[in-house]
Formats: sequence, structure tokens, C-alpha cells
Amino acid sequence: MQSFRTEIENPIVQKDVIELANKIEQFHKGKIDEEKFRSLRLARGVYGQRQEGVQMIRIKLPYGKVLSNQLRRICEVSDEYSRGRLHITTRQDIQIHYVDLNRTPELWAELEKDDVTLREACGNTVRNVTASETAGIDPKEPFDVSPYADALFRFFLRNPICQEMGRKFKVSFSGTEEDTGLSYMHDLGFIAKIENGVRGFKVMLGGGLGSQPRHADELYSFLPSEKIIPLMEGVLRIFDRHGERKSRAKARMKFLLKDIGVEAFKELVEAEQNAIEQKTVAIDAEAYKTSVPVEVEAPQVEIKNQKTFDLWKSTNVIAQKQEGYVAIGIKVLLGDFYTDKARLLADLVEKYAAGEIRLSLRQNILIPFVKEDIVPFFYQELEKLGFVESGYNKAVDITACPGTDTCNLGIASSTGIAEELERVIKTEYPQYLEKEDLVIKISGCMNACGQHNMANIGFQGMSVRTKDKLVAPALQVLLGGGNLGDGNGRFADKVVKIPSRRGPEALRRILNDFEANANGKTFIDYYTAQGEKYFYDFLTDLSNVDSLTQEDFIDWGTEENYVKAIGVGECAGVVIDLIATLFLESEEKIENAKISFENEIYSDAVYHAYSSLVNSAKALLLAENKKTNTHAGIIRQFDEEFVASGKVQLEGTFADLIYQLQKNTPTRNFAVDYIKSAKQFLQKVQEFRTVEVENA
Repeated sequence: MQSFRTEIENPIVQKDVIELANKIEQFHKGKIDEEKFRSLRLARGVYGQRQEGVQMIRIKLPYGKVLSNQLRRICEVSDEYSRGRLHITTRQDIQIHYVDLNRTPELWAELEKDDVTLREACGNTVRNVTASETAGIDPKEPFDVSPYADALFRFFLRNPICQEMGRKFKVSFSGTEEDTGLSYMHDLGFIAKIENGVRGFKVMLGGGLGSQPRHADELYSFLPSEKIIPLMEGVLRIFDRHGERKSRAKARMKFLLKDIGVEAFKELVEAEQNAIEQKTVAIDAEAYKTSVPVEVEAPQVEIKNQKTFDLWKSTNVIAQKQEGYVAIGIKVLLGDFYTDKARLLADLVEKYAAGEIRLSLRQNILIPFVKEDIVPFFYQELEKLGFVESGYNKAVDITACPGTDTCNLGIASSTGIAEELERVIKTEYPQYLEKEDLVIKISGCMNACGQHNMANIGFQGMSVRTKDKLVAPALQVLLGGGNLGDGNGRFADKVVKIPSRRGPEALRRILNDFEANANGKTFIDYYTAQGEKYFYDFLTDLSNVDSLTQEDFIDWGTEENYVKAIGVGECAGVVIDLIATLFLESEEKIENAKISFENEIYSDAVYHAYSSLVNSAKALLLAENKKTNTHAGIIRQFDEEFVASGKVQLEGTFADLIYQLQKNTPTRNFAVDYIKSAKQFLQKVQEFRTVEVENA
């Protein structure tokens, strides 16, 4: 892997790629603990697959924006290192599968040639910053949120405060009060607002899906735009310090909010501002580089089927605020498309639009800046690619995670049932090709990557057991969820669990009743009026497993009998740390602090030193067989176990030492002293450990 090391112009990126290559080599030689290596590779977008010996690579694409040259680069990488299939996620990323671990550094290096990163696409980090796919073109938006999403992404990428959190952290931006970024289900959600001529955001805090969904709280009704980065820094620092680390199931920020309350959390965040170097961070929206549409004459075309074209135009063409332009939506079945078509699409938008596509939260593609008079030509060209299926973002457009196809956590197929349900709607309920007010989503397990529990109609992969102890694939049917706008939403109720093969019949019953009894209501209002028991009563017979047929034991999209096989989830696994590894990490963190100091980034230097202090204390506690959890807990435990007992001599308490970062602005002088303290503390605990081992 020598060749790529000198081809990356950015030395920071080069260092990242070389580090990954070195860690892979050390892992193969048994020099790195497996769990520690997993944590490192996840933060570099390298994720284990259901299939042994291969990796899924998650490519981080902030707010879903992909330029033509970047799409071509992703295609080259997929063809060379994977199988030529691209999967759009519900967080506007692209995933490729079946990649050899040893080739991931060179894959990453290839992507970086066009400024595409894997960094922090997985793991306990700030995940991809998502946004409304219509940002910048929406007639209803007060301003384009893209520059703000971009600035936030860049500020926190590689930022030491969010490299080793207890769990992942998700952020979204919505351009309008319709809240298409879904702020209510994010750790931090920003909704664009203008007050007295000032740009800012309504801020939502602590939302999340998973097995225990939580609606976000309103943190601020309006926060000026120059305050969003300092706010998020404060939130991350508090989450890093007080967030759960022992139990993965309770480590998301929503559980911390539930424990201490939003007002107490807000007080901690506001107090933390004293330690943050930049109290305001102005974001120059005018300097943000927007894509410019090409000037081109509309080629003459002949539409062969005017009726089909008119239907497509009514469902897939979206008005822009820029006069004379529209956006075209491409409905991508299950978010899967292939590199041969992707290359042709990249060429098409470069020659006839603005050289940019946007990936959507519903796993689709949006092409902005298409001249109105060139729409028939685009239809003709997209038809050649198979990209003119009607129903963009309509009821027939079902969202699904990969499920048992590739995911370790998948319990039942989500893609197979999604395809069948789309077929049912197209053939039996064609009116839903044009209906927007019905959202169907499917996840292969409780973790809700397919966002099933915020859908009008949701399905979650499960399993059922018969009296004879036979196991069949199943679906939990959830109803009544949805986005209500402006930071408000409703999570779906769990109504009934049925064998997977009965999913289509459940959908038919629900749609038939909706057609007969909604009386013009939206699905959410209709569901609310009827109540959960009403739906349970007319679906419950489908849950009976006494008379299952052989077909019921074969999941959708497969031909083999179902086998329930759940692996270990990797997105935020708890790391099993060894004492020596922790001491080594503490030394690395001090070295990182010195590098940041030399680069005059004193806030980073201070936080690296803080991380070293916590790490060193944790090592000694684990050596004494003490269970550790939050950073705040480790600090308290160390004082109780070692300082109060006199085992480790400090000038004052460990809390006094480490919490200096809360009381001091990260100046040059403070950074010097704090790094020195971290180094002295590490030496002190290492000496204590050495004596203990010798006397054991």
C-alpha cells in the first residue's frame, strides 16, 4: 500500500489513511485488541457485514450533496473494490458492500481525490449531517440551510470532543416549517427561521428512534446562526462527559435527557460555554460555493406516451424558487442503483443541469436546476436508465433498510417485503401513485434504520415461534406515526405482530379501511379518530400461528427456510479496554494535544489532554476491577478510590485538576499547563500500576 501514500494532497487526510493501514496491519499481527480495532475502523466508515470476511463501507456525503465528479469517483471505487452496487441510506450516505478489509485504506485514498470521506461515517461520532434535499431551491424556505449544514459538518469532523463518545450523535437541518429534515427525531435538529431580519434556527434536542423512540424537546425557539456551532460544541462536551458508556442500549443522548431533564441539561450546556474558545462562529453563507446551472439549448424530443409522461411530471417534477428551473425526483427502489447508470446520470446532470444531485432521506435522488423547457429531454434520457418510475416521495415510495440482506442485526427481510408491498400498491391501489399523505417505512430490526416507527404505516422485522417451537419470519405492524411539522411529530403505535407472509394482506386491510372510512382525513387524523384497538381488532386474526404453511417459513426475497441469526451490532458497540491499551492511548492523546498546540489550535489541545486524563483514570479503576461508565462517574470514582484513600497523591482532588477545562478559556498558557498536568498524571498512575503488579 505504498503507492497511495504520496498521492493525497491533504496531509491530515493522508495521516488518517496511513493510520488505518497501520492499524489493520497491527490487528492482523495480534497487537491490537479486536474490540479496540473495531472502534477505530467504525470511525473510518468500515462496518462489519452479515457475511463473514467482508466489510460494508459507508461513504459520508453531508446533506446528501454529490457533485458529478464525486459520483463518478464513487462509481470507480465501487467497481474496483466492491460489486458495482450503490445503496442510498436514510441519512443521505452511500454504502457499498463486500469490500476486503485490507483494501479499505487504498479505497479511502481513491475517494479523497474528489473530496469524498469515510471519516466518522460510523461509530460513536457525529454522523452524517442531514438536511432537506430541496435546500437552496425550495420556494418556501426563508434561506438556504446548506451553508450552515456544511459549516457544522466541517467544524466537527476530526474534532477531538466527538471522537470517542458513548454513542453516535445525529444532526439535521430543515429548510422550512414542514420540517422535512425530521428534527424531532434527532439529537440536534435545526429548523430555519428569520427574526427581525436575522437568520437563525429553532433548535430541537434529544430526539431518537430505535426500540424506545423519544420526541425531541424544544431547546430554543430561535437561536442566531452564529450560535449554532458553540451550542453544539457545548452539547457534545456534556454528552461526552455525562453520557452512558456501559450499556449501549441506554447510551444515546435521549436517555441522558430523560434522566436529568432538558432544563438541567441546558444549564450544563450554558455553563460549558465558559470553556469554549469561540463564543460565536459566524457562518459566511455568501462564501458557500453553490452549483451553477449550465446554459444549454433544449434538444428536440418526441414523447411516445404522453399519458405516462404527464403522470411522471405530476409526481416527479418539483417547482424551484429559481425562475425557469425545476427539480426532478428519481424514485430509487430500496435506494439501490448501479454504477453503469450512475455514471451516465453524472454525465447527464453535468451537461444539462448544474452538475449536482441530492440524495434524499427517503433513499431517492433529486436533480436540481433543470430548465423547464428541457424536462422532456431529461425524461427521455432518464427513461433509458430506467429512472422514470412515477411516485417520487409518494405513498408507493417505500423506505427500507438493508435488513437481512447484509446487516448483522437484521431479523427479517425488509427489502423483500418492501418490493412486494410496492407491487401491491401499484397493481391494486394505483391512486396511491399520486398521494403524498401516506408514508410507509420498513426496518429489519428494532434499531429503526428504516425509520419504521415514525411512519404512517410501519413494519419491523421480527420472528414468531409456533407451539412446535418452529421459528418463522414476522413483522410488527405499527400505525399512526408521522411528521407534523415545525419540530413536531408522532411515533407509531405497535398494533400487532404477524408472520411476514401476511404483510401484504395486512396492508390491503388497512388501505381498504382507510379508503372507506377516512372521509378526507389524513392518515394520522384517521388513525387517531379510530384508535389503536380498532386496528388491532381487524388485524389480530393475522397473528395466529397455529396454521402456518411451508411458505410462511420462507422470508420475502429468499427461497430458503428462515433461520433467525442475529449478529453483534457495530454502530456503537461498547469497547472492552485492556489496561495497557488504555495507557498507550493516553500517551497518544498527549501527543495529539502537542500537535494541536503546535498548530495553535488550543481548544483541541486542551480536549485531547482532558481525554488523556479520563483515560488514565479509567485504566487504574479497571485495574482494581471497578466498573466504569460515564466520564463524570470515572472522575468521581477515582477521587473516592485513589485520592481520598491517599493511594495516589495529588494537589487537591482529581476533579479539581480535570475540571479546570470548564473554568478556563483554552488559551495558549492554559493549554501548556493542562497538557503538562495530563502528562504528569499519566506518569503517576503508571508508576502506581507498576508497583501494584510487582507486589502482586
